[in-house]
Amino acid sequence: MSDRADGGPGRPGAAIETKGLTRRFGALVAVDRLDLEVPRGAIFGLIGANGAGKSTVIKMLSTLLPPSAGSARVGGFDVRTESRQVRRRVGYVPQLVSADSALTGRENLVLSARLYGIGRGERGGRVEEALRFMNLVEVADVLVRKYSGGMIRRLEIAQALLHRPEVVFLDEPTVGLDPLAREAVWERLLDMRARYATTALLTTHDMEEAQTLCETVALLHRGRIAAQGAPAALAAEVGPEATLADVFVKHTGGSVDEGGGYRDVARTRRTARRLG
Repeated sequence: MSDRADGGPGRPGAAIETKGLTRRFGALVAVDRLDLEVPRGAIFGLIGANGAGKSTVIKMLSTLLPPSAGSARVGGFDVRTESRQVRRRVGYVPQLVSADSALTGRENLVLSARLYGIGRGERGGRVEEALRFMNLVEVADVLVRKYSGGMIRRLEIAQALLHRPEVVFLDEPTVGLDPLAREAVWERLLDMRARYATTALLTTHDMEEAQTLCETVALLHRGRIAAQGAPAALAAEVGPEATLADVFVKHTGGSVDEGGGYRDVARTRRTARRLG
């Protein structure tokens, strides 16, 4: 997976860069003049409550939603004018369940490989590598409807990595998972960065997740960045015993909200999607 032959390497510079990135829905400003720079190989977190604009940012960066104003470059390519080049270089793991419950894990991966245009001669090897990397070999031929929530999420991450993207976007990657499943996903994401130098931008309202995974976080509040920096540095600004949750409370005045199988995960993610 480390060889990004598909689509070739991106241009020099930051993996993700935005300047004044804005998205409006009528009178509502969901994302307001966002300035970000994510180095290549980093895990960067967008944290904030539901409805803060996190999912909207990911949709714009992955070319699923056009910006209303400002600019964004991913892998060195402009999301407006070079969207095809951007899409060839990114993977996307949405909040909503994207794996097909009527297929096995292997069948889901084969389908994804075909959609990504991976040739038949290479497809089988990519699928087997993805299954091994995500610890899904033993359940590869089991229907996804029988998977646990953590297995489903690992499968979805495997699907997003099949074409060896430079950048992967993960929207609430562990929403609805129990603590053990959540930690298993964290381990895979850290392995992904260590082994393949993949840049990851994830959204979360789980402060522990952000503190565990991310070198840098940006706290999004009502579409604007309220604070940005290394989690430990942001916490130190609040006080010697402070956590990232305390940073959240300071800048938003709110509180931080601290899984089952396929149906449970699907239901939880649908709810999360409606809320933001």
